[in-house]
Amino acid sequence: MRVLIAIIGALTLSTPHAALTATPVAGPAVTGKYSVETPLETIVADPAGKAVIDSDLPGLTTHAMFDQFKSMSLKQLQPMSGGKITDDSLVKLSADLAAVK
Repeated sequence: MRVLIAIIGALTLSTPHAALTATPVAGPAVTGKYSVETPLETIVADPAGKAVIDSDLPGLTTHAMFDQFKSMSLKQLQPMSGGKITDDSLVKLSADLAAVK
């Protein structure tokens, strides 16, 4: 039995695993300074970024609970927005934020 376990262990160690040999897949290229994955507090610290948020999501930066969710990204905030941050609005925000220099 010990010999069988040793053989299986040796085979496992000498056989490359897919996770170790797979070529990594590149994610989408970051084209701008900010994205929907950037924390809101980082975006609104930049006047140009804040202007995008205020234009695309009026009232978000003045929301009474902004201090509670400002460390979240728009993507993280979306499920908690009660439908106010839609997939379509994230697409628009993504493009608008990518344009911020």
